[in-house]
Amino acid sequence: MLGLVLAAIAQAGSPAASPVPTNARQMVLAIAAGWDATSATLRAYERPSADARWREVGPAFPASLGRSGLAWGRGLQPAGLPGPQKREGDGRSPAGVFDLRLVTGYAEAPPPGSRLPYRPAGASLLCVDDPRSPHYNSLVDARAVPRDWSSAEEMRRDDALYRYVVWVGHNDRPVEPGGGSCIFLHLRASPQAVTAGCTAFELPAMQRLLRWLDPAARPVLVQLPESERRARGVGWGLPDQGRAAER
Repeated sequence: MLGLVLAAIAQAGSPAASPVPTNARQMVLAIAAGWDATSATLRAYERPSADARWREVGPAFPASLGRSGLAWGRGLQPAGLPGPQKREGDGRSPAGVFDLRLVTGYAEAPPPGSRLPYRPAGASLLCVDDPRSPHYNSLVDARAVPRDWSSAEEMRRDDALYRYVVWVGHNDRPVEPGGGSCIFLHLRASPQAVTAGCTAFELPAMQRLLRWLDPAARPVLVQLPESERRARGVGWGLPDQGRAAER
């Protein structure tokens, strides 16, 4: 009996596994000053293997967040962590760990050097944000799918904000209705701009990111307020921003 008790205590005190997949060799790390901050600093890191140290790639760059800041999203991290929880329409960008899987864009062909799967954003390509639709949080071609939604985002806008979009794997495996939808990395109108819940930055940073992201390296976005980076950085195996990057 004593042995079982000691084993249970040891198990309870053991650290949880990192939500960053062991086969992830590329990371975009977005750190905001706090939960309500509407901007973040993004850095790109890579590593040759799971047991290797993360190495910073290129310069850091500023980004815009949701108009209400950050909230825990539905990604690879455990559910129910303390703090605000993302919901549809809350104006918060998701915090957590998320796969980066797909690029859409206005051109028929992918941008030069891009390796992620690419889908042209024609006038009929939509992202459904109606929680009542079976297509919630999915890309659909409105010409090919019977309309069962009351609202959706046009992926080919009248402006350039969605000229390039990287799909963030938030709330999609499985989808929770109302848990937040259509989360992207995209372009921003100005350094002072905020988003409805995405992460947005300048064209040169997007072009550099698109040339670097490699599906074979399972790239992830890790987006956190600074307090959570400090609290979870070691346990999650995040890069140490306090140490000079290895070059």
